[in-house]
Amino acid sequence: MELSGGHWPVVVVGGGQAGLSMSRCLGRRGIDHLVLERAEVAHSWKTYRWDTFCLVTPNWQCQLPDFPYAGDDPHGFMVRDQIVDYLEAYRAFVDPPIVEGVEVTRVSRDPRGTYHLTTSAGDLTADQVVVATGGYHTPITPPLSQPLPAGITQVQSHHYRNGAQLPPGEVLVVGSGQSGAQIAEDLHLEGRQVHLVVGDAPRVARFYRGRDVTDWLAEMGYYDMPVTEHPRREAVRAQANHYVTGRDGGRDIDLRAHARDGMRLYGLLTDHRDGVLHFDADLTARLDHADEVSESIKDTIDKYIAEQQVDAPVEERYTPVWRPQGETTELRLADTGISSVVWCIGFRQDFRWVDVPVFTGRGAPSHTRGVTSSPGLYFLGLPWLWTWGSGRFSGVGRDAEYLAERIRSQRGLTGTGPRGDVCNVLALGS
Repeated sequence: MELSGGHWPVVVVGGGQAGLSMSRCLGRRGIDHLVLERAEVAHSWKTYRWDTFCLVTPNWQCQLPDFPYAGDDPHGFMVRDQIVDYLEAYRAFVDPPIVEGVEVTRVSRDPRGTYHLTTSAGDLTADQVVVATGGYHTPITPPLSQPLPAGITQVQSHHYRNGAQLPPGEVLVVGSGQSGAQIAEDLHLEGRQVHLVVGDAPRVARFYRGRDVTDWLAEMGYYDMPVTEHPRREAVRAQANHYVTGRDGGRDIDLRAHARDGMRLYGLLTDHRDGVLHFDADLTARLDHADEVSESIKDTIDKYIAEQQVDAPVEERYTPVWRPQGETTELRLADTGISSVVWCIGFRQDFRWVDVPVFTGRGAPSHTRGVTSSPGLYFLGLPWLWTWGSGRFSGVGRDAEYLAERIRSQRGLTGTGPRGDVCNVLALGS
């Protein structure tokens, strides 16, 4: 399709759950818009998830605009292919004016307030732009990965599929956030010898006092809490997600139990010199902290149950099943069978292609509920953009609704009827 020279009232960059939600909310208001997706709908879910991947939040939390989960297992956890099916069904439901395979490489704003978009399919302009590309762009690889022996296979978490893609031997997993903890468990359950470098991510129990913990938190209003009312305020946006799993119907990930059963745990990886890995002596503190966070959440639930006089079964608290016997601060690779490393230490945001002065010194968008200081420029789908669910299926729709109202009110934009002329443009160009 020829995009060069075209102009749209609104351009949405990104065709994932955020972009599709935005399109639904704009379309319902009769606002002409175009969605640009550099790959295809659900691309990251199809391409960057391992074979046993599943949601860590229950299916009932899948609440895309006008398209809530309608399956027969609301308290289950969709696996990767089911998530893809859900998104593709939503795409068919929304029927968005989307062009796939088009990458936006620059967005700028001229003195008149018009946005200029440079794309792989030509240049176009827009009155308003919604950046809906999420918040996880560039995987982090530490400098110490470079001097590792050439014979060791190194894989980023988003390229991991299963143990069969790795060479025979032991595996070092670096990082224990949601991805790291789940990948380490996946390999452990396959029978591989896993060495896990434990990060600072907290954990959370899957179930407590007769219900999924997410059910309790939803009832307590936690998922409706705006970032402005969170005790950590905007700092919560950089907080590591609690590790837990929806695998096998949902359960805890207990690193202590895995260590008891043979997984080897270490503190923070700090260096690699002459074939020796160096770790901080902080494994005990990291495990204790993860447990403390989990137990504090239970404290909050207990308090709510007592105050509301909820009839809920009493449950014994977690008792550690394993404790480190001393701290390992050095590990000579030659003394192990480690043949591969899976890096699971997170992602950096990369918005360098947005050439508009709306960023902090660290390159993060500066915004209030997705609205920036540049009139007509918005962000959607970021973690804690407004609430806990902003970067998830549960809350992105609410944010999209809010931005759609802002877009409609901006400069008196009222739209040109459902889908407007863009529908004809797409039909002629396809």
